[in-house]
Amino acid sequence: MDAASFPELQNDQLLRAAAGRSVSRIPVWAMRQAGRYLPEFRKVREKHDFFELCRTPELACKVTLQPLERFDLDAAIIFSDILVIPQAVGMEVKMVPKQGPVFPDPLQVPDDLRKLNLSADVHSELEYVFDAITLTRHRLDGKVPLIGFTGAPWTLMSYMIEGGGSKTMSKSKAWLYRHP
Repeated sequence: MDAASFPELQNDQLLRAAAGRSVSRIPVWAMRQAGRYLPEFRKVREKHDFFELCRTPELACKVTLQPLERFDLDAAIIFSDILVIPQAVGMEVKMVPKQGPVFPDPLQVPDDLRKLNLSADVHSELEYVFDAITLTRHRLDGKVPLIGFTGAPWTLMSYMIEGGGSKTMSKSKAWLYRHP
């Protein structure tokens, strides 16, 4: 199964709207498509932790497609997370119930950057993401486009310094002032 043989896209409403082109109706997609509201997603989560879903292409594909089995949507959103990037450079990230992502050993001073593998082979470290995308595109069979998301450098840096989510990002802001 390779990227060269993707099925032809049948519904391009979302892509046309994103490009500013005319559409026959407003396209519909949901930001958190594979989330807590789907019982079939919760059932999968009972057996697999969050990052296992991200790292297992077959599971990521399965939960990506679940909303399309229930709703008439104009796009699928690949199941993954922005925090696979810090993991790819060697940081540990745990998804803690009712708390969210936690970095047990966040960056505290610039010398901590030496702990990161900044020469990581992206294709190797994140191969599971590429595989999940390819598998999902084939399983979609051209029905709708597959879209994704990414974290901006500030967002990723903030998680890596704060040790998790933060409303104030005070540690990250302090880092920038202390270490311009």
